[in-house]
Amino acid sequence: MTKLAIAINTDRCIGCQTCAFACKMQNSVPQGMAWNRVITEGSDHEDGSLGTFPNVTRTYLPLACQHCENPACEKVCPTGATYKDEKGRVEIDYDKCIGCRMCMAACPYNARVFNWAEPVRKPDFKYGDKEVVERERGVMEKCTLCKERTDRDEQPMCVECCPVRARVFGDLDDPDSEISKLKHEKSVRILLEDKGTRPQVFYVS
Repeated sequence: MTKLAIAINTDRCIGCQTCAFACKMQNSVPQGMAWNRVITEGSDHEDGSLGTFPNVTRTYLPLACQHCENPACEKVCPTGATYKDEKGRVEIDYDKCIGCRMCMAACPYNARVFNWAEPVRKPDFKYGDKEVVERERGVMEKCTLCKERTDRDEQPMCVECCPVRARVFGDLDDPDSEISKLKHEKSVRILLEDKGTRPQVFYVS
C-alpha cells in the first residue's frame, strides 16, 4: 500500500508564495486560477496580521487539495470523475468531468477551481511539465500532488522549490519515512478534523 502525503511546517513557512508559483508553472495553471495558495490566518488580506502595532503577529497557512483518505468530493461526483488512485492521491478524470461543480461544493477546504472560460496563459502557450494534461473550459481543476512528477518518484514541485524546506513529502504507509515519523513524533494539526475526511496533508510545528 502507498499513501502519498505532504507535511507542512507552519513555523518555517514565511509566506513567500514560492509553492503557489511553482505549482502554477509546473501544472500550466491558467491566469486567474490557483491550485495552491498561501493565506494569512485570521485576516481577510493576503499579507494581513493580527493585533495592534507594535504587538502584531502573522501566521501563514499554505492550502491546497488535502488528498483526503475519505474525500467528500469523491462521494458526490455523479460520473466518477473524482477518484482515489493506487497511491492515495485524489485525482480528476477530465474526460469524465461534466462541470457540475458538486465536488467544489462538497470540499470543506475550498480547494478546487473551475474553468469558467477558455484558459488564458501568459505567455500564450502551455508551460510546465510536458506530461501534464491540458484542461479545457468547463472542467474542475485542483492540486494533483504533481501526479506526473510523483509517478516518476520525484517530489511535488511545491516541495522541491520551497526555499525554507517547510514541506516534507513521502509515504505515510512507510513507517520508516520522514513524513510518517513526523506525524507520530510532532504536534500535528489537521484542518477541519471534525469533518471526518482524514486529510493526507497535515501541518506540524
